[in-house]
Amino acid sequence: MNNLPGKEKKNWEISDILDLGISDYKNQYNVPSSYEKVIKALTDCRTVKMGGHSYACDSCDYEKNAYNSCRNRHCPKCQGMARLKWVECRMEELLPVQYFHCVLTVPSELNPFALRHKEPFYTILQKAAAETLSELSQDPNHIGGKTGYISVLHTWGQNLLDHPHLHCIVPGGGLSEHKEWVSCKEDFLFPLKVVSRLFKGKFMAKFKESVKKGDIKFHGKLKEYADYSTWRQFINLLYEKEWVVYLKEPFGGPEQVLKYLGGYTHRIAIANHRILNVKDGSVYFSWKNNVAGGVRQVMKLSIVEFIRRFLLHVLPKGYKRIRYYGFLSNRTRKKALELCFKLLGKIKDAATATVKSKSVLEILKRLFGIDVTVCPKCGKGKLVPVFAHSGNSGGLT
Repeated sequence: MNNLPGKEKKNWEISDILDLGISDYKNQYNVPSSYEKVIKALTDCRTVKMGGHSYACDSCDYEKNAYNSCRNRHCPKCQGMARLKWVECRMEELLPVQYFHCVLTVPSELNPFALRHKEPFYTILQKAAAETLSELSQDPNHIGGKTGYISVLHTWGQNLLDHPHLHCIVPGGGLSEHKEWVSCKEDFLFPLKVVSRLFKGKFMAKFKESVKKGDIKFHGKLKEYADYSTWRQFINLLYEKEWVVYLKEPFGGPEQVLKYLGGYTHRIAIANHRILNVKDGSVYFSWKNNVAGGVRQVMKLSIVEFIRRFLLHVLPKGYKRIRYYGFLSNRTRKKALELCFKLLGKIKDAATATVKSKSVLEILKRLFGIDVTVCPKCGKGKLVPVFAHSGNSGGLT
């Protein structure tokens, strides 16, 4: 790892960087209202502006203030608990079969379209992936049954620049037309080139149709594509390229699947622990340079450029980046999973609804043996709320 200037603060956070540089950022860039809401949520999170409670130990003189979280999905401080609750719900849905990790991405030449038309572009990406995996799973040459999988949208690379791609968790099997469980070949899901080319074809058909309908327009830096000759050359280039698809080896078991899901589903563009220092108007953060073989390095960006890159990944309001397909879709999940467990000879454990009812405190205690209500000073008493603080921050975004 490169040499790093001495730290002046133990734990830098994204909220610190926003506080330091948002005025300079706004002097250089227009800030959409959706960005403003995210910025306010992250800078107010767990501060007096959000309100909270004062707690006191019922056995000693220990007291503490605990301020409310913003619960914004772009906030690194809030996603930990959201991830825990989500993974708890998924535990009841894991089948006793091998699972595969599939990563689908698009050529970097398409990134400018994704940045300027986020919702239609990401929707095209999700639909093309869904149709690809569904068609291949139902092909008798591969599985010959309807599979069910989870898709997670990531829009960033390690350097915080735009890099839209999907992480998919796919079970090694599916339900046949005759309601029988059929498994894929051992340690093999689909041929890599078959996935890549089918995905490319489906994405390009939807992309061109979206342009034709006007959902994706040629404005700003995309104006050059309004010229028919330039547009045709661009389309031909995309068809000629080999699109990058990863199909990794299957997980060792359900526990490894959960560990993976916990690390990917609620991830944001950069976690606070990767921020190493903020010094002399620059942000230093760790990143994995995949071009150099995955070596860990330190990147230095101006505060304004760091904020610009971070805000590239603010999602459209209400856009769901975690989606469920096949027999895991909301309409069929409950009955389909019951059938899958029965066919695989395993009795399904407690109902998912029971898991969903657990509080964060219960989840922390069950998974990690942590009881946050125990007084950290005396170790005997319980922390009880004694006073509520009202905040003045906006609501959840």
